[in-house]
Amino acid sequence: MNSVILFLRWPVVCGLLAAIIILDHFPGLIAGQAPSAAPSTGQTGTATARQGPYSYAEAFNRAAPAVVNIYTSKIVRQQMPAYLDNPRFKRYLEQRNFKLRERIQRSLGSGVIISQEGYILTNYHVIKDADEILVRLQDDREALATVVGNHPETDLAVLKIKLDGLNAIPIGNSSQAMIGDVVLAIGNAYGFGHTVTQGIISATGRYGINLDSYENYIQTDAAINPGNSGGALIDAKGFLVGINTLIFSKDGGSQGIGLAIPSDLAVGIMSDLVMYGEVIRGWLGIHVDVRPLSAQQSIDSQLSVELAMIVTSTDVGSPADQSGLIPGDIIMKINGRPVGERRKTMEAAMQFVETSRPGQKVAIAIVRDGIESSVIAVLGARPRTEQWHEPAASVQ
Repeated sequence: MNSVILFLRWPVVCGLLAAIIILDHFPGLIAGQAPSAAPSTGQTGTATARQGPYSYAEAFNRAAPAVVNIYTSKIVRQQMPAYLDNPRFKRYLEQRNFKLRERIQRSLGSGVIISQEGYILTNYHVIKDADEILVRLQDDREALATVVGNHPETDLAVLKIKLDGLNAIPIGNSSQAMIGDVVLAIGNAYGFGHTVTQGIISATGRYGINLDSYENYIQTDAAINPGNSGGALIDAKGFLVGINTLIFSKDGGSQGIGLAIPSDLAVGIMSDLVMYGEVIRGWLGIHVDVRPLSAQQSIDSQLSVELAMIVTSTDVGSPADQSGLIPGDIIMKINGRPVGERRKTMEAAMQFVETSRPGQKVAIAIVRDGIESSVIAVLGARPRTEQWHEPAASVQ
């Protein structure tokens, strides 16, 4: 009898162990259910249902504490009617201590906390001419902001607030953003407070909006509405990839075409404004025309391209002028980067110049009178301009 027990002991133990392992991996068998064919996410409970494509709550929660609502106010003085605008009448009013009426104009926008020291990125048009700037955080704390600097050419501004325990947004790599990537737009839409909308990246490298000479927008169909300007465009993991800036719209509301300034450009501009008080950008002082070559130009240059970058003029004393570039030169490469025959590659070549530092040498390959040659230009500092032009798209 003992020998029989000893003989059966190990098979029974092995069977029990196998049953435990099976039930541990397939708990549904206890209730008579078949194991699910859905792949496991490696998490349990309600968290599993909120992962992957079903929820972007984690991305929102990671970025939202760094997105702020911005409220601005400025004093607007009543304008004197043109027919009363003469020195004699003004003296008459001054003698009687007459004052033109004033009113407070308020507007709203959004911003993104980039560092725990309180530096905030927003759009220049959000805070332009403001007398007071109030920042409200997601936790309802408020603080008055000071303007560190602005860069109208890219419609960016840097603010600073003094509060403890600030959450800085994690910065993504906007240069790696691809068409089709899921993105979320967070901002103070219509003054409702933190609002998130979801879409995809529709295009990259958008330009030609007439906002400034440097344009490299991310296009998205995530809804961007009034009040979203300066807010965050984040990826599906909650990392900043852009600063929401413009929309194309016929009625002022979102119609699926929104534009954001890439985060790598925006953060670089913020760094310059914080460190130097201005943006340091490379400058050639060159003016070009992108157009098809005429039949004669094709013969003279021995080129067969649909589009060419042709020098039209250079600023007197500029790096381009000193390098020897002249009107009519056809630019083929800039520092080894082919300009190509597509507008996008030409735009990228000029952006390379503008993101380079003054003092850097740039080799420019050209075709002049059918002969290939090259010139060397030493980049200067781009002259700063305070002019800001209303873009063709709607600012939000």
